[in-house]
Amino acid sequence: MKAVTKEFWFAIFSWTTIIAQFVLLLGARTTNVVEAVFRFFTFFTILTNILVAIVFTALWLQPKNSFSFFTRFNTISSTAVYIFVVGFVYNTVLRFIWEPTGLQRVVDEMLHLIIPIVFILYWYFSIESNTIKWKSFFNWLLYPMIYLIVILIRGHFVNYYPYPFVNVLELGYSKVAINSLLLTLFFGIISCIVIGVVRYRNK
Repeated sequence: MKAVTKEFWFAIFSWTTIIAQFVLLLGARTTNVVEAVFRFFTFFTILTNILVAIVFTALWLQPKNSFSFFTRFNTISSTAVYIFVVGFVYNTVLRFIWEPTGLQRVVDEMLHLIIPIVFILYWYFSIESNTIKWKSFFNWLLYPMIYLIVILIRGHFVNYYPYPFVNVLELGYSKVAINSLLLTLFFGIISCIVIGVVRYRNK
């Protein structure tokens, strides 16, 4: 039996928060269940928190199969980039456009503040003798770029966009294209900072 480690508790905390958000979303849905479920998985916040939960779970289990991809330091570092962007964008832009209350507010803080801080601290203290090549930067951008393409294509057919800065219905394609480019650039900058920190720490 696997020992109960900090990774185990972090995984439990992450999965519990994600499940709680799923239940809250279904309870407050304004559409049918199937569409509500699809919308749940169109949020970058949800997908990235799921990635965090998977990474913590893999780190606890230490598998010897393909699941071990999630225990690689390169994967942990790229996940740190993604969850940082989740926290940064929410707390500097999105936090001010809605006011959750009750349990929703608690879960909201967990997804956008507590889990990002916990994971970034975990990543930072995991650097030690690990290193990353600069070329990893290009691979790290694939996830946010594919995400943007998918939600824009889906939004075109169902007229729903998970975030206001990619809402083509209100902003138009030109403005959304600019916002998407800026977001990709931001991901690139944070990726370079993370890689730079790792390489500096290992000198």
